[in-house]
Amino acid sequence: EAAAEPAGLEESLSAVAAALAEHGPFDGLLGFSQGAALAAMVCALRARGDPRFPVAFAVLVAGFASRAPAHRHFYREPIALPTLHVVGDTDAVIAAPLSRELARCFVEPVVLSHPGGHFIPAAAAQKKAYLEFLGRFCPGAGE
Repeated sequence: EAAAEPAGLEESLSAVAAALAEHGPFDGLLGFSQGAALAAMVCALRARGDPRFPVAFAVLVAGFASRAPAHRHFYREPIALPTLHVVGDTDAVIAAPLSRELARCFVEPVVLSHPGGHFIPAAAAQKKAYLEFLGRFCPGAGE
């Protein structure tokens, strides 16, 4: 659903920026569900050169694009930041088509589908996919 007047985005972005500055450096972001929606917006800002978000990639699990009209600008242009999108085929909270729609907002997204629902899968096949993706940014991560 789209909120007519969504509240709290700037505060949330400021909290992410503060965490990155205070506890970083971090190579990337991991977002789940609503957190993945926020992380996608952070990716859009990073791709546009926003210095508050110095990350190289993101893993977005059960993500979706905000339906708020005030947030449309985040998705107008393809987001050029490497991402792994984890999609649950039977997710009853964030339906798989919504997560796939978000993935299409990115340049060359990697999409990992799993047969489960609204959770972060950790079976051997998914672990292998995570390591392959992370290995692009963190030498030795695939070992």
